[in-house]
Amino acid sequence: MQHDVVNRDEWLQARKELLAREKEFTRLRDEMTKRIRSLPWEKVEKSYVFEGPNGRESLAELFGKQNQLAVYHFMLGPGWAEGCPSCSLLADHFDGIPTHLAQRDVAFVVVSRAPLEEIEAYKRRMGWGFKWVSSHDSDFNFDFGVSFEKEDVEAGNASYNYSPATGIGEEMPGASFFYRDQGAIYHTYSTYGRGLDLLIGTYNWLDLAPKGRDEDGLDYTMAWVRRHDQYESV
Repeated sequence: MQHDVVNRDEWLQARKELLAREKEFTRLRDEMTKRIRSLPWEKVEKSYVFEGPNGRESLAELFGKQNQLAVYHFMLGPGWAEGCPSCSLLADHFDGIPTHLAQRDVAFVVVSRAPLEEIEAYKRRMGWGFKWVSSHDSDFNFDFGVSFEKEDVEAGNASYNYSPATGIGEEMPGASFFYRDQGAIYHTYSTYGRGLDLLIGTYNWLDLAPKGRDEDGLDYTMAWVRRHDQYESV
């Protein structure tokens, strides 16, 4: 990787030019999040029940005292020995989030289709403390576009990220958001694929480092990612 090496004044000039672009990007990002919040809502008509550390809970009960709910769809299917490495990377950032989100009227929960006992076994292994519930006995994962029937995947009939998709698995990642108003629950937004990049704190730091994500030449972009107990010492 070749870079010009310049004196302080030249570096400051280049940095200020980049700063102007960064400010433009920030304004565009603000506009995009405003458009996300301006999306129409859809009322959640179906009843969903989850199994969690507090027993069986409805979707409404996952809100707790809050009026907004953020859900991370974690790839851990029934019978899996361990969770997805990439989802595990995201989850390593989760434990500090719920306390802060609650101050802005947002509850946070992770949902997977694996039975609760399989979820809790993996959660113990990883040392995580965030709330994680099972949607094993409901259609929640299927209805919100992160779980698919095997025959649909094999036939190429599955739709992920709002488009027909090939090369996907029966479980995929995503994030969904909900609002509760006078007993009614509304689905306000879901995002999948690269839309989850902003939730990966590690990537946000790497993007500012000299070598960036350093993923060129890998078989796929996140091929380097391991569960945190599987990395070799560096």
